[in-house]
Order: sequence, then C-alpha cells, then structure tokens
Amino acid sequence: MVLKFIEKIVFLLMILVGTLGNMSVFVNYMFSWWGSPEKKPIHLILIHLAFTNIIFLLAKGLPKTIAAFGLRNFLDDMGCKVIVYLERVARGLSICTSSLLTVVQAIIISPRASGWSRLRPKSAWHILPFFSFFCILNALISVNLIHSIKSISLNTSLVKNRENYCYFILPSQKIKWIFLPLMVLRDAVFQGAMGGASGYMIFLLHKHHQHVLYLQNSKLLYRTPPELRAAQSVLLLLLCFVFFYWTDCTFSLILSISLVENSFIINIQEFLTLVYASFSPLVLIHRDGLLPGCWPTQ
Repeated sequence: MVLKFIEKIVFLLMILVGTLGNMSVFVNYMFSWWGSPEKKPIHLILIHLAFTNIIFLLAKGLPKTIAAFGLRNFLDDMGCKVIVYLERVARGLSICTSSLLTVVQAIIISPRASGWSRLRPKSAWHILPFFSFFCILNALISVNLIHSIKSISLNTSLVKNRENYCYFILPSQKIKWIFLPLMVLRDAVFQGAMGGASGYMIFLLHKHHQHVLYLQNSKLLYRTPPELRAAQSVLLLLLCFVFFYWTDCTFSLILSISLVENSFIINIQEFLTLVYASFSPLVLIHRDGLLPGCWPTQ
C-alpha cells in the first residue's frame, strides 16, 4: 500500500514539474518571439515542443490524477477517446519536433561555404508548414485509437479497476498491421534524421574544440559562439530523448512478450514515457537559463 502511494506521488510530481517547466519555456520564448523584431526559427520550434509536451503531460496525467485522489470518474467513452488520442498524437509530435529541432540547429551551425547552408531557413515562418505536416501525419497514424479506446464505465467487469479509467480493445490483425508499420516507419525516419544531424553537429563541435585549443595554445582569447552553445544544449536534449525512448521501447517489448502482467514493469514503462517531456525543459533552463541571447540570431 505504501509503495502504491509513493508511486502515485512520484508520478504526480513528474506531471507537475514537467508541466510547470514546459510552461516556463513556452512563456519565455513566446515573449522573446513577440518582443524581438527578428523571428527566430529555433524559438518557434522550442515553443511548439514545449506546447506539445504540455498537452502530452496533461493528457497522460489527467486519468492518473483522478485515480490517485479517488475523484469521481467523469471520463465517459468519448472522454477516454479524446484523452488517449491527444496523448498519442502529442507523443508523436514530440518525436517529430525534436527531430526538426536537431536538423535545423545542425543547418544553422554549418559553415556558410557548405551546401547545407542553402537549407538555412530565411524566416521562422518557413517552419510552420512542417508543424502542419507533423500534426496531420500523427493524427492519421493514431486514428485507429478512436475505435480501440473505451471507458470502464461501459464494462462492469472492469469497474473495480480504479487505476485506469480507460482500456484498449485489441484491434483486428488487419488494422494492427496497417498502423503499426506506419508508427515504426515514422519513428525510424525521424530518428534517422535526428541521428544524422546530431552526428554532423558532433563533427562540427569537435572541429570547433580543436580550433579553440589552437587559439589557447597561441595565447589568444576566444569565446564560444552562441549558436555552438545552443547546439550543445540540443545535443543534450537529443541524448535524453534517445536514451529514454529506447529504454521505453525495451520495457514495452518485455511487456508484449511477457505471459504474466508485471505491475512493476508497467509502472517503470509509464514512468519512462514521461521522463523526456518532464525533464527536457529543465535541461534548457539549466543549460541556458532561458536567455534569448543563448540562441542564434537568424
């Protein structure tokens, strides 16, 4: 009983800290966006990422909060469909937006003589079509949930389960093998782009490090350009994302092949799904202090 109570407190603290952290990032960059004469693409991407994380955390945390405090379940069948659908779409948007953030930052720090500099966004408004594409893509990939999610209020055999107010109906094999490959393909494409861009940034940062060492040996002063400091923050975010994403996938695989439902593994898996959304804003706050000057001027 004590362990269950501790699990609920930890879960709710993650939701609270993550939501407040993302709100802080969202508000800060919104003010920076509207207050600056130059609209920066990186700011716009961070605003979108923070908003996406807020939607995910609230959708994920609402049913758990109801259960933790023993509140009356107000999630009917439609409520369950909306909450779980928003959670899945927001999680997909987080993957896509994180990939876009990494790619755009890699293009920004690329040398102007390179071919990549031609892809540098000339205006922040050029980023908006990507957001529209991501929303449509993830909305379509997750559309099968509309038919697969039900409220336990419609199933008397599940009413005693107070931990979850919504449950999945196993889809048909035909539907499963339509949407599952699309989800895998989406994750593979965007993580591939993320990996390639991060590798390129690591290469550029290594060259910069060698240049700094040369200048220090020559007793010359040199400061790290703000766009390179921003690239270091993006790489740290990427490292957090990759680690927790694949750890989550590992535990999900264990659950899918396990013959016995293990509540401990289920709790760890649910915890892992929240970590990136909860702690990514804290990385920005700690690394950059949410100062607009830390990000490159376009």
